Amino acid sequence: MKITFLGAVGEVTGSKTLITTKKGVKILLDCGMYQGKGLGTDSMNRDLGFDPSEIDFLLLSHAHIDHSGLIPYVHKNGFTGTIFCTPATRDLCSIMLPDSGKIQESDTATFNKKQKAKNLLPIDPIYTEKDAFNSLNSFVSIPYGKDFKFCEEVSMLLTDAGHILGGSAINLSIKEGELVKKLCYTGDIGRYGKRILKDPQAFPQADYIITESTYGNRVHEPLQTAELELLEIVKETCVVNNGKLIIPSFAIGRAQEIIYALDRLHNQNLLPEINIYVDSPLAISATDIFRLHKECFNEEMNENLKIDSDPFGFEKLHYIRTVDASKRLNTFDKPCIIISASGMMEAGRVKHHIANNIENKRTTILAVGYCAPETLGARILRGDKTVSIFGNVLRVNANVKTLFSYSGHGDYTEITKYLECQDFSKIKKLFLTHGENESREFFKEHLQKQGIEDVNLPVFRETIEL
Repeated sequence: MKITFLGAVGEVTGSKTLITTKKGVKILLDCGMYQGKGLGTDSMNRDLGFDPSEIDFLLLSHAHIDHSGLIPYVHKNGFTGTIFCTPATRDLCSIMLPDSGKIQESDTATFNKKQKAKNLLPIDPIYTEKDAFNSLNSFVSIPYGKDFKFCEEVSMLLTDAGHILGGSAINLSIKEGELVKKLCYTGDIGRYGKRILKDPQAFPQADYIITESTYGNRVHEPLQTAELELLEIVKETCVVNNGKLIIPSFAIGRAQEIIYALDRLHNQNLLPEINIYVDSPLAISATDIFRLHKECFNEEMNENLKIDSDPFGFEKLHYIRTVDASKRLNTFDKPCIIISASGMMEAGRVKHHIANNIENKRTTILAVGYCAPETLGARILRGDKTVSIFGNVLRVNANVKTLFSYSGHGDYTEITKYLECQDFSKIKKLFLTHGENESREFFKEHLQKQGIEDVNLPVFRETIEL
C-alpha cells in the first residue's frame, strides 16, 4: 500500500491524499480546493498531481470546500467512480459545490475583463455551477457506524469527528494477502463540549493514522465562556459605541454556532434589542440542512429543542438572501450585528461590509476562525494599519477582536484527547497534515512525548510505502 500526499501539506487547504493498494486500487481521501489566495491558487487547483480517470473511489470526510471543492473538477476531467460520505455531508455538498461553481464563474469573468484590457487571452473557470450539479450524481451516502465493503480488499467505517455537521473520520481496513492493515484518516477534528454537535467519537485501533494539525501549537479558550465573551463584545460595540458588529463567518458550522449562541442569549433576555442579520444565502441554506439532521445533534441540543422549536430563529434575527437587501445594510446607520461569509474575509458579501465599515471607529470586526496567512482576514488580524479592498486602500480604524472559542478545529490538547482512544504502542506511523509547518513541528514533538514514536511530517507529493 502506498500513500501519496497531494495537498494540505504545510498548509491548511487543498486536502487530498491518495491511497494505492497492493492490487492497484486508487482511493482518494478528500478532494479539496486550495483557498485564500484568490486567482493565485488557480494553477495549484488545476494541477492535481493525478489523473482523475484513474481514481476508483473518492472518500469524503466532510463538506468544507478545502476538502470537497475540487470534486466537480475531477468529475468533469474523467473521474467516473463513486463518492462515499455521510448523508449530512452529501446534503451540504449539494448546496456548497454549486455555490463554489458560481464563484469560479464570477471570479473568472472578473479576471477575463482585466485580461481583455491587456489584450491577453481569457481563461475558462475551473468548473461551473452546472459541472457541480453533474458531480452530485456520483455521491452515495453511508451512515456513521456501518461497516461497508466497497471493493474486494477494502472496507470502510465512518465515525463522527465532531468538526461540522456530517463530518467523519474515515476508518479503512485494507487486506493485503493474509494481512489486514488498519488506517484512519481523521479529516478535521472538532472540539469537545460544543453547543450543537456531538463530541468527536472514538475510532477503532489503527496501525496508521493521518490526522490534522491546524491548531497543533495552540490552546483555545474554554467554550463555556464563549457566549459571555460574545455578549460583552455585542454590548461594547452596539450599546456603548453605537456601532456595527461584523462577524465574518464560514457559512457551514461557524455561522450556525454563532446564530445558536445569540438565540440562547436572547432566550435568557441578555441580548440587547438590536437587529441581527445573517447575510449569506449559503449559510441560510446550510441552516435549513442543519434542521434536517438532528441525528448529528448532541443531547443538550436535542433537549433544548423541546422548549425552543427553532434554535436558529427569533424575532430580531433576519436572514438576508437578495443582493439588494444586502446592499441596504451598507446605509443602515443603527447598531446591528452582521454575520456574513466568508470567514477569511477574502470573498463574499462580508468583504463589502468590511470595505464599507472598516474606517469607522464605532465598528468592530470579530474574527471567529482561522485565516490563512495571505488572506484579507490575516492582514487585518495581524494589525496592518491599512488594507486594500477592491483596489481601494482603506485605513483600519475599526476595532478588531478575535473569539477563537468558536473554532470548529480542536486545539492540540483536544486532538490529543481524541487520539487517546488508541493504544499508542500499536500505532506504526502517524502522519500530520492540514497544518502550517510551525504547528506541525510543535505537535509532532508533543505527540512523541505522549508515546507515539513514529510521527511523520510528509512533504508535498511525497509517496510513502507502508
